[in-house]
Amino acid sequence: MELESSVCKLLVMTLLILNSRTARSEEDRDTLWDAWGSWSECSRTCGGGASYSLRRCLSSRTCEGQNIKYRTCSNVDCPPDAGDFRAQQCSAHADVRYQGEFHDWLPVYNDPENPCSLKCKAKGSGIVVELAPKVLDGTRCYTESLDMCISGVCQIVGCDHELGSTSKEDNCGICNGDGSSCRLVRGHYKSQHVSGKTEDTVVIIPYQSRHVRLVLKGPDHLYVEGKTLQGVRTEVMLDRSGQYHLENTTMDFQKLSDKEILRMIGPLGADFTIKIQFANDADSVIQYIYYQPIIHRWRETDFFPCSVTCGGGYQLTSAECYDLRTGRVVVDQYCHYYPENVKPKPKLQECNMEPCLDSDGYKEIMPYDLYHPLPRWESSPWTSCSTSCGGGGIQSRSVTCVEEDMQGNMTPTEEWKCLYSPKTAILQPCNAFSCPTWVAQEWSP
Repeated sequence: MELESSVCKLLVMTLLILNSRTARSEEDRDTLWDAWGSWSECSRTCGGGASYSLRRCLSSRTCEGQNIKYRTCSNVDCPPDAGDFRAQQCSAHADVRYQGEFHDWLPVYNDPENPCSLKCKAKGSGIVVELAPKVLDGTRCYTESLDMCISGVCQIVGCDHELGSTSKEDNCGICNGDGSSCRLVRGHYKSQHVSGKTEDTVVIIPYQSRHVRLVLKGPDHLYVEGKTLQGVRTEVMLDRSGQYHLENTTMDFQKLSDKEILRMIGPLGADFTIKIQFANDADSVIQYIYYQPIIHRWRETDFFPCSVTCGGGYQLTSAECYDLRTGRVVVDQYCHYYPENVKPKPKLQECNMEPCLDSDGYKEIMPYDLYHPLPRWESSPWTSCSTSCGGGGIQSRSVTCVEEDMQGNMTPTEEWKCLYSPKTAILQPCNAFSCPTWVAQEWSP
């Protein structure tokens, strides 16, 4: 036992020594560096750039770790007329001769081998040249990603605009979202040629929709009409493969021998109406898919005014449908259009529970549910059935929200006061049995 105790003590002492050495070595390693310097100016004024901070090694030995660190900056959208950052860097070489000639240079995007080199192609000739080994800090590595090039290396950037972050947008465009703010829409369309008709509408894709993809198979041709919230309309004819721009939205279009493909990452800058021009009498089939934002949502109202000024009353909340784009309240049918929307149930609470002043002093306050019963639905008797038989009868009744006073008298009141409970049915089927019919018997002798 004594031997085991001695061994345990030795192990504990050894661990303490190792821990102190480790802590001291980490402390020594940190003290070999000077403090971090101030952050540099951002490499860009908009669109996401990079800033760096430096520190110097204070030891004659080699310091462990990095002497430079980066962070993102200027994470605001550039003005629509600012142009593409990589394209600007290619254009800057237009006044430099290449193989004895001047060229207008266009950017080469999404190079899988080296996304952070400045590769450009000469307009009109198809010559592709690496004009610089590194693009400027803050240039996107790929067109459909927030990842940015810093010192010639592609760095991961999350949707929260933090370097090294794994945060991602959901299909609705919400950073770290759960996909509940939009809905997936799928559909197909088959052209129907009518005499004298040269075009037709395929689908109307609403403002702010994302990840749009349409595939047309057949001889007809796609074109797009945009309509802003202000009612301004603009059309774009898709006559060749390439990128098109409409209402701050980039459209990637492919025109192949047997089909046409249209893609839009979004969000759409307007309501887009996808149309087709008829080419001949042969039919075309279009399949489409996109994520549509839920632009009408329920929201709970504040509590309505108290039902009484004193003596114990109640007040309710309600639900209203509002347009996310304008912030205006709209009719309930707009919210019923989205099955994902769940209408909040009304809430009820007591209010103005202080006693009412009376000539004899104070009135006695009884328990709330006895003193002031809640409003409730009261229904009249069912009417007689509209038919006596045959299964198609209907009978009805009226349902009214009523309040009961302390004497037991019922008086009609506003319906919102009863919304905390479901309204009873006002119609029901009746006399569902078959009507009697004549049946002929056998003739008598």
